[in-house]
Amino acid sequence: MSTTQTTAETNPLLLSSVFPCFDLIRPEHVVPALQQLLTELDTALQQLEAQAQPTWEGLVEPLERLTDRLNVTWGIVGHLMGVKNSEELRQAHQTVQPNVVQFSMRLGQSLAIYQGLKAFKAGPAWSSCDPAQQRIVDSLSRDAELAGVGLPGQERERFNEIQQELARLSTAFSNHVLDATKAFALPLDKPEDIEGLPPSLVQLAAQAARQAGATTATPEHGPWRITLDYPSFGPFLEHSRRRDLREQLYRAFITRASSGAEDNTPLLRSILSLRQEQARLLGYGSFAELSLASKMAPDVATVERFLEELRQASCTAAQQDLEDLRNCAGAAGAAEAENLCHWDLAFWAERLREQRYDFNDEELRPYFPLPRVLNGLFTLAQRLFAIQIRPADGEAPVWHEDVRFFRIYDDQERPIAAFYLDPYSRPAEKRGGAWMDECVGRSRILAAPGQTVRLPAAYLICNQTPPVDGKPALMSFNEVKTLFHRIFPEDFGERRIISESYLNFCSICSHYKIGL
Repeated sequence: MSTTQTTAETNPLLLSSVFPCFDLIRPEHVVPALQQLLTELDTALQQLEAQAQPTWEGLVEPLERLTDRLNVTWGIVGHLMGVKNSEELRQAHQTVQPNVVQFSMRLGQSLAIYQGLKAFKAGPAWSSCDPAQQRIVDSLSRDAELAGVGLPGQERERFNEIQQELARLSTAFSNHVLDATKAFALPLDKPEDIEGLPPSLVQLAAQAARQAGATTATPEHGPWRITLDYPSFGPFLEHSRRRDLREQLYRAFITRASSGAEDNTPLLRSILSLRQEQARLLGYGSFAELSLASKMAPDVATVERFLEELRQASCTAAQQDLEDLRNCAGAAGAAEAENLCHWDLAFWAERLREQRYDFNDEELRPYFPLPRVLNGLFTLAQRLFAIQIRPADGEAPVWHEDVRFFRIYDDQERPIAAFYLDPYSRPAEKRGGAWMDECVGRSRILAAPGQTVRLPAAYLICNQTPPVDGKPALMSFNEVKTLFHRIFPEDFGERRIISESYLNFCSICSHYKIGL
């Protein structure tokens, strides 16, 4: 590891600021920043192991300070891998990832810290801790055990080898999916190729063709370009009258990263094998059992029973839905009516909706421009949680010009959280799907001087239809649902945070507090 001194003055990844300096961070900053940070954290860990006292102030608080520095900095790099991927960033990530994993294992397997946690639980100060603090210590102890703190020499070495390999394989898997998605395109150049496609998709396809080099492409005359990016892929399957093209696109989508240089098949086999070995090293019968060790469900059988109950409850309705689609296709005289395939289902579902309700999904788009949807979303959040979400663009650096920044206030006008919104699809650099993730967590321990608490900030990432030809982005109803789902998830999930309370910023920071 390099010993070259790197400072915040020369590297924005190390800058101690309220929000990350996304406008300054470049791939070339990653390696020197993480090398310097890991050197500092290794020294801090040694000091903690030597001086830790089995108390909240003597062990848990310094441990949070230590882990937060790595989580925030490495989290920024991981976030950029998802939203601003590039070959230079990949190379930097690949260079430093083994060192990050190694330090994380060194921390997770620290016997001194684990014994300190056990001594804390057995000591006189334990009874004076509140339930949240006790939950934190229990979770830290459990996480150490799942990190292999109790493994003997050779088994620990093998466990650590597996962790390194799983980290490498996971990154490679994601990169392959992104590359395979970018590599495929369905070029269209004849009017019959776009029969049935709504104007919004035709415009998007012409814009994609221009971006790919067909500078004269127009919505009226083409050529057009359909990609595996969902705003292009999804509407095409719903509306294209060319069954052969729907099949071609569908097969390309479901076989992404399954052949050639981006083939994930051997990676999947290795991941499954390594996960099973990892679980058995820790004394579990399967990786499913290991996964449930930190979740609410008591065992694998309970999960499987629940899934079977869902299957039984939904199977009859699903069979009826399929029969309705067959009848719709048959009434239209479609040859595929008796043998509907996966690439037919979305198409005939849209035709059935048109038949039953006299509208289709595309007709709803004009009612859902992004600003109007956000206004409705924020109004609903205010009604449900007595909070206000306000634009704060320009108050925090962003990684792309389309990214928005918002602050959240309680009913007393006090700031309680913030979040970034990255709404549009960018298939050249951004992975598909929609997700929320932590930028910084809420913490009293890590509050800035003069502040009582460090407020949480989150990333809200979507991949909805981008603006076309300078016109406002119009969302499909499914994209609206996706955005609302990110704000109001059914399952908040468990997150560990070492602080007096953890404001659930992943559900956009209501006054509800989850168990720690």
